[in-house]
Amino acid sequence: MTRIALFQSNSGIDPQRNADALVAAIEQAAAGGAEMLFTPEMSGLLDRDSQRAAANLRMDEDDIVLAACRAAAKRHEIWLHLGSLAVLVEGGKIANRGFVIDRGGLIRARYDKIHLFDVDLPTGESWRESAVYRAGDKSVVVNGTPVGKLGLTICYDLRFPLLFARIAEADADVISVPAAFTVPTGKAHWHTLLRARAIEAGLFVVAAAQTGHHEDGRNTFGHSLVVDPWGDVLLDMGEERGVAFTDIELPRISEVRSRIPALNHRRPIPDVVSQ
Repeated sequence: MTRIALFQSNSGIDPQRNADALVAAIEQAAAGGAEMLFTPEMSGLLDRDSQRAAANLRMDEDDIVLAACRAAAKRHEIWLHLGSLAVLVEGGKIANRGFVIDRGGLIRARYDKIHLFDVDLPTGESWRESAVYRAGDKSVVVNGTPVGKLGLTICYDLRFPLLFARIAEADADVISVPAAFTVPTGKAHWHTLLRARAIEAGLFVVAAAQTGHHEDGRNTFGHSLVVDPWGDVLLDMGEERGVAFTDIELPRISEVRSRIPALNHRRPIPDVVSQ
């Protein structure tokens, strides 16, 4: 049995304040006996004002939030999945990048969000991630974490089951889905999609999320979840900010897959024929 913690945050436009909140969450998670803490998408900066945000963007090695979290993970001897940060990359673009940090403060893996969210919502909100972000081109599974093999995704990736299937085929035990889901889409799809991905892949899904009204004016759905391979919700944090705990039992994966061995029954999908 592995004890994990999730941080449901309300990140704002000041990276230092966000870093302070993350460091406090790391300390709280370690004090509560968690072996690993999961944080949401855009844990270090959530700001849709691109000009204002640009002044706070840095490369990996210069990011103050990443540095603070690495130091705190080492100090408290806890693993951390820093759900994602906005970091500068080559070519003048930005990556929405997640980091897995071990209990020694070392970065064990990076994952850049593959699927970018471009949409005009009925609420009047408009999102064009591809205008500023560079899409990732690699699926990532991290070996040797406290939760076994950890597959990495970010937010909108949730809507693309083929990515989850590839991660499951790589023998992952857990898939992390850090997110900053909008309220309308969260109400409609969040629980359904996360439970579906866990059931399809036959593994655990851990989804730390942003919540509430943010400094930049957006509203996020919250409801950080942990779902087991049968689709049972082990943890739902509602809309409150803070750190919560649950236990993951990895033998549950083989138990569920022995009952529904769908992964063993997969076959190549033939081309569609129009008739």
